[in-house]
Amino acid sequence: MSTCSYIHMSPVEERPASTTIDCAGPHLAAARKPLLMGARTVEALAETFRALGDPTRVRILDALSAGELCVCDIASLAGISESAASHQLRLLRGMRLVRPRRAGRLVYYAVDDQHILELLRQALTHVEEPTLTLKGP
Repeated sequence: MSTCSYIHMSPVEERPASTTIDCAGPHLAAARKPLLMGARTVEALAETFRALGDPTRVRILDALSAGELCVCDIASLAGISESAASHQLRLLRGMRLVRPRRAGRLVYYAVDDQHILELLRQALTHVEEPTLTLKGP
């Protein structure tokens, strides 16, 4: 890893003093620092976004957005095998993004929290926004 990458990827407390930037703008960092998320919250949030960063898991959550489904239906809608669906569902369950309900030999899954669906809707709105092209002079 290059020194530049290391410096930019290091937490602020670990950065060498020589990387401070001289700027003439207003300095708001001291006032803003108490408002920042704590380290554990940042890690948990990043882990949630990593889980949502997989296309198969997004397909599964999309399929579950209308209500609970059994594993075989989830696999069919996501275009994957039941084994692969079970693996992804186990990961999603570990992240508390889906919850299981057993009915005899079948296991049905549902989205665990409506906040997850709201995250997906917000991301979808962002993705589907028309891109504005800047025109040159």
